Amino acid sequence: MKTTAINDLDLAHWEAYGDVITDSLWLLGPRANHGTHTPEYWGNFVPQIPYQAMRRFTRPGELVLDPFAGLGTTLIEAQRLGRFAIGAELVPGVAERARRLLGLEENPYGVRTELLVGDSADPATAHRVREMMAQWGFSSAQLLILHPPYHDIIRFSEDPRDLSNAPTEKAFYEGFERVVMNFAPLLDPGRFLVLVIGDKYTRGEWIPLGFRTMERVLRHGFRLKSICVKDIQENRGKRGQYRLWRYRALKGNFYIFKHEYVMFFERKK
Repeated sequence: MKTTAINDLDLAHWEAYGDVITDSLWLLGPRANHGTHTPEYWGNFVPQIPYQAMRRFTRPGELVLDPFAGLGTTLIEAQRLGRFAIGAELVPGVAERARRLLGLEENPYGVRTELLVGDSADPATAHRVREMMAQWGFSSAQLLILHPPYHDIIRFSEDPRDLSNAPTEKAFYEGFERVVMNFAPLLDPGRFLVLVIGDKYTRGEWIPLGFRTMERVLRHGFRLKSICVKDIQENRGKRGQYRLWRYRALKGNFYIFKHEYVMFFERKK
């Protein structure tokens, strides 16, 4: 079988992969709910994103890291696809719920997944991840997925280390960059980091969190490969209120957020 270096797609039969997205506009529709994936946690990203990232940029048996694991979307999808995965989550109760979901998910390929409780902005957490990688026989990872809070749009905990509690926009970027600094060295050169993030409004001004965090990633040995724009389905806060938000947009001279970014970076060799 002919394969590319970083996935198992047989390019002699490239037309067979209709499930693999190659365009930059991602109209994914509703959140996938297969397996033990659940929408119960505010801010959980859709399983379609880690699915696409793993299909394009990993092979079965390789290792995926997620420093903002939440309820384990990346880890659940990795287990389903036969990829090993290690995640880190700051909030103990969220991590425990994610572990229960992982335990209920089928594991047809017999891979290992683990969720650690810790602050990914703390080098000690990355050290624990590296130790676990070594125990599993990995000296490095092949994919790094980052889905941080969109600053203070949703407060995920009372913990002051939580990036959703960062007191200023500057502090948010600095905390995010510390996570990149801690985890980028764990990634193989030539492999991919995926950043999933949206923007926000503050006092009537559009705050481009996506592009400002993008710049923070680029400082640490990465080159930008793609910026994909993903559609946002109506979220809980706006559910059933489209007419109201449309009125507010017309009155306030702004546009309603209907997208977020999925950015792909390659670690320089």
